[in-house]
This record gives sequence, C-alpha cells and structure tokens, in this order.
Amino acid sequence: MASIGVASSAKRLLLSIMIMALNFTLLAAESGRVLDDTVRVDPLEKLKKFRGGYDITNKHYWGSTAFTGIYGYVLAVVWLLCGVGYGVFVVVKRTCMNSRNLKKRRPYHKNCNLHQPLLLGLVFTLLAIIGSGLVLGGNAEFHSRAKTVIDVIIDTADDASDTIYSTTGAMKDMVTRLRDVNADPEETRFLTSTSRRLDSQADDIARQASKNRRLIDKILNIVYIITTAIISLTLVTIIALLVLGVLKFQRTVPVLIALCWTFTVCCWLFFGIYFFLQNFSKDTCTAIESFQQDPYNNSLSSFLPCDELVSARSVLTDVSKGIYDIVNEVNYNISTQYGNVVQICNPFSPPPLHEYQPWNCPSTSVHIGDIPQVLRLLVCPDSEGEKCNGGILIPAIDYNRVEAYTTSIQKLLDVYPGMESLVECQTVKDAFSEILNKHCTPLKRNVRMVWASLVFLSVVMVAMVLVWTIATYHDIYHHYFDGSVKPHSTTTDMLESGPAEINENDSTHVVEV
Repeated sequence: MASIGVASSAKRLLLSIMIMALNFTLLAAESGRVLDDTVRVDPLEKLKKFRGGYDITNKHYWGSTAFTGIYGYVLAVVWLLCGVGYGVFVVVKRTCMNSRNLKKRRPYHKNCNLHQPLLLGLVFTLLAIIGSGLVLGGNAEFHSRAKTVIDVIIDTADDASDTIYSTTGAMKDMVTRLRDVNADPEETRFLTSTSRRLDSQADDIARQASKNRRLIDKILNIVYIITTAIISLTLVTIIALLVLGVLKFQRTVPVLIALCWTFTVCCWLFFGIYFFLQNFSKDTCTAIESFQQDPYNNSLSSFLPCDELVSARSVLTDVSKGIYDIVNEVNYNISTQYGNVVQICNPFSPPPLHEYQPWNCPSTSVHIGDIPQVLRLLVCPDSEGEKCNGGILIPAIDYNRVEAYTTSIQKLLDVYPGMESLVECQTVKDAFSEILNKHCTPLKRNVRMVWASLVFLSVVMVAMVLVWTIATYHDIYHHYFDGSVKPHSTTTDMLESGPAEINENDSTHVVEV
C-alpha cells in the first residue's frame, strides 16, 4: 500500500540524513591558509619580515601589525624624554640661582613682544580645542562602528549554533517518535549519539561567541574610555592654561604646562595605536573581500569551517535527490492504484539541481508532514475498531510508523534551509557581505580620521607647550626671579647707597639773609 511504501522509503532516508548531520561536527577542524599582502617588519623576530598572512591567532601577525604604529610610539618617547630633560634643566637652574642669593635684579622693561606669547597661546589653544573635538567625534564614531561589525560577526556565530540546535531538536524528536513505534534500536542510538555531538559543537560555538563578545567589548570599551578621558582632560587643561596664563598665576602655570606635556605624549602614543588599528581594519576588510571571492581558500580558512564543509554538500545533494525520488515513487503508486486522488508535495526541483523549493508545489498537493491527517480521512488504525467511519482498517503499528517517519522528515525539512545555508557557508557570506557593503569603508574612514586628528592635535599641543614654556621661562628668569617686580629709580638708588657725606668746603658757605 502507498502508506506502507512511504514508511519503508522514509526509513531508507534516515542513514543519509544522519551522515549529513555528522558533517557538522567538522566545524572545529583546521584548514590551510593563503598568504595575504601583509608582509611587515616583525619586532618579535628581530625585525625580520613577517609573511604569515592575515591570522589573528598568530602573535607575529599582531606584533608586525602593531609595529606599524612605530612613528607614534617613537614620537611619544622622544617628547617624553624632552620633557624629562627640560624638567631636570629647570630644577638645576633654580637650584643654582637660589644658591647665588643675588641681590641685584635685572630691571623690568615693558616690551610689546611680551604680548606675542599670549596671542600665540590663544591661537594654539583654539586649534587644540578644534583638534580635541575632532578626536572625540571620530573616536565615538569608530567605537560605534567597530561594535556594530563585531555584533554582526558574533550574531552570525549565534545563528549557526541556533541552526545546529534546531537540527538536533528535530533529531531528538525523531528518536522519541521512533522509540514509540519500536523502531530499530540502531537507528535511535545513532541519532542520539549524533545529536549529542552536534549539541556539543553548538555549545562550543555559543560559548566561544559569548566569550569573544565579552573580550572584544571590553577591549573596545577600554580604548574608547581611555581615549575619551585623556582627550577630555587635555581639553580642560589647555583652557585652564590659557586663562591662568593670561592672569599670571605663576605658580600654577608650570604645573599646567607639565600636564599638557604629558597629555601630548599620550596623544602621540594614541596616534600610533590608532594607526595600527587602521591597518588591522584594512587587513580584515581585505581578508573578508578575499573570502567572498573564494570561501574555501583564503586567509580566513584557519578559523572558518567553510572548506571543511565541502564534503557535506554531496551528502546534502544525496538527501535532496533521495527525497525527490521517494516522493515521485509514492505519487506514482497513488496515481496507479487510486488515480489522482491526492498527490504528495515534492519539495525539491527536478534533476540535476534538486533545489529545495517547497513553494513550487501545486496548491492541491499534500505536504509530507500532512500525510497523517490525509491518511486519517482514508484509513483507520485497527486499534480504533468500530470508531472508524468507513475507512480502511490497517494495523495500528503501520499507521503509527507512517506518522512517526513523515512527521520527523517534515521537521528535518523545516530546518533544511538552515542546514543548507550552513553547509554552503551562506550564513557567513551574508554576514561578510553586510560588513563589506555597509561597514568596512566607514570603519576605515573613522579610524583614519581619529589618527589624523591625533596628529593634528599633537603638533598643535607641541607648539602650544613650547610657546607657554618659553613665555614662562622668560617671565621667571628674566623679569622677576623671586616672584615680584620692584620699581627702580634714582632716589631709591641713593637711599640704598647710604647717607651722603658732607663736603668740608660746603660747610664754610653760609647763606646770609
């Protein structure tokens, strides 16, 4: 009978479906990689060239890429050493001048040139405010865009684990149904072990995704918070330096200059870091673009399983072909024995493609999962006895077996698109396509704006610090060493020279009235 044929034919599909499921356990396997255009100097290998390609699991890739920010690191160290050297000079100078205990002071002369440092300080302060705003804005945009990219990648991993969970859920349901109809224990045992392996793999994917999300979010937040805090403090300090410098707070201004000097070191250091992040972003987008062109032979193959899932494609094709042939066989048996009373929906297209197209079924056809309901209208399990209203009595065990197999296969068909997408690596392709089309260009633009703004701000800060340093040095050591300015006059000089001596000749002159 056609219903019995469905059960026996469906049974033959189980082995193929289970073999296909096993291929998902290959997700953790290693694969080859192709070198990218990432040949750089590696400080971890005595400045030799790194030629290992884009590989985020390789410390030498990170070392060579981070080394691209060497310009910022060197400038930060040089500026720091200059600051330390000047600080030592100031301390030595002050100590020497205190030891001399000078009583004579240089006269203070007003000079219009003394207004030039204030004017230059005002100009550089305004430029520094603009540069700080650019850095803060670019940093916020970069942080937001980077988190979006990470969310896309991690969400893709979560979707992959959800797809596997859906597959194992269908398998577990199949095991339960087959046990209820006393199916072959070997079948249920194989399904159980397979579903456990898949669950373990899905757990690992979900765990790694959650762990990486927390780690990357933490790193991005630290970089964002530190950069924002330092630049904000820099902004406050340069404004305070301008105001207090104009008001001649001589004890406070040197402290503010030292703070600005320190923040300038940080700006140069951040320039190197963000320049490195730009190169890393560029490498990542290039690797993703290469992946789109060839998912099975590129630098991302070291941690993406697409090349390992090629073998599963043939199994998926065998399953689709098997279902297609069985449905055609059942439909043929129904038409020859009962006429065109009903036809089963064939969810796959004709050979050679055998594409999953359930929407192309005629509206009058019956889906595989609906077969038990249709059978209920035609036959009755013998267990119901007189309750059957005109239906053909069949053994209850056969009816239950048909129901178990058809329902289970329908559940597998429901998750088939997800399995197909996973096998074809389409999920990863879609995620990478979104990153390339929507996020790569803005991400690179944002990080480029950050490091360019940091260069601008650093240069302005260097000029501003030098102007204020020269002005402060001039005020302290050339105008009033002890912090006060005393007017000098002839009368004062005479008083300081002591009482005047009276000439004896002058004493003989008497003015008579």
